[in-house]
Amino acid sequence: MGAIGECVDLRYPGIMSLVANTPWAIRTEKLTTILNMLAFRAVGGRLSAEEIQLVVGAARQPVARSERSIAVLPLYGTIAQRADMLIESSGGTSTQRFAQAFRQALADNSVGAILIDVDSPGGMVSGVDELAQEIYRARGQKPIAAIANAEAASAAYWIATAADELSVTPSGEVGSIGVLAAHEDLSRALEQQGITMSLIAAGKYKGEASPYAPLSAEARAAIQDRVDDYYDMFVRTVARNRRTTIEAVRAGYGEGRIVGAKEAVRLGMVDHVETFEAALGRLAAIVSRQRSRAAAGRFQHVLHTE
Repeated sequence: MGAIGECVDLRYPGIMSLVANTPWAIRTEKLTTILNMLAFRAVGGRLSAEEIQLVVGAARQPVARSERSIAVLPLYGTIAQRADMLIESSGGTSTQRFAQAFRQALADNSVGAILIDVDSPGGMVSGVDELAQEIYRARGQKPIAAIANAEAASAAYWIATAADELSVTPSGEVGSIGVLAAHEDLSRALEQQGITMSLIAAGKYKGEASPYAPLSAEARAAIQDRVDDYYDMFVRTVARNRRTTIEAVRAGYGEGRIVGAKEAVRLGMVDHVETFEAALGRLAAIVSRQRSRAAAGRFQHVLHTE
């Protein structure tokens, strides 16, 4: 896959503009790969389902399951607010669908705890903080844990920190705290084809950041403001979730870089380094103890009422 070539398919510039100018909380290299995929499609290239999976970052389909009274909720691949064709075909995660599965697990009396199984480079910002807030508000109802198995980057880390505790596998990574957007200028490629695109707009800023013209300084500043606002939201939520300061997250949580397991523990970004099975077993033991105490309490109540 490569950059725009000699023949631009005019169906794709609008999609590319939407994807590029939208703020993302994702690893930089993953966003670059997605943009390159769209550029490849713009010049008539076609990708197989397997190639799309490689681009989006999840070969596994995200299916919730139950093990040892633990609801295991997968947070895999590229994250988006709504499930679209890309998400459906590649095993990414819709925040809306994840929220529905999370609510069902909370309401299910047979579920003693929830484990969020994370393997994601992040995704679009839309819907991410809302999901993180919902998970955070559920603390105390049931034990909620998350594990980076093996990657919880950017938006995925944003969400995972909302759990009561966060683990990472020994070879796993977390972090990539930051927000970015990109602008694709197609004007020169179109000019080479003898095509001139003109936008007819009303409203001072309507049409700015169009892919059919270079990005103006004013438009760049507006996009930067949006990126800064979302970054501030990201940092504040993580600081609250991890019980630390905003300054500690800004300056000490990798500063946009991905962080390995041991370093993540040292920086306070995670609570444990453990395998998925170890995390599952630890949660199962907590549930067993809770249920034993509850049963003993019911027994004592019966004795006192007879």
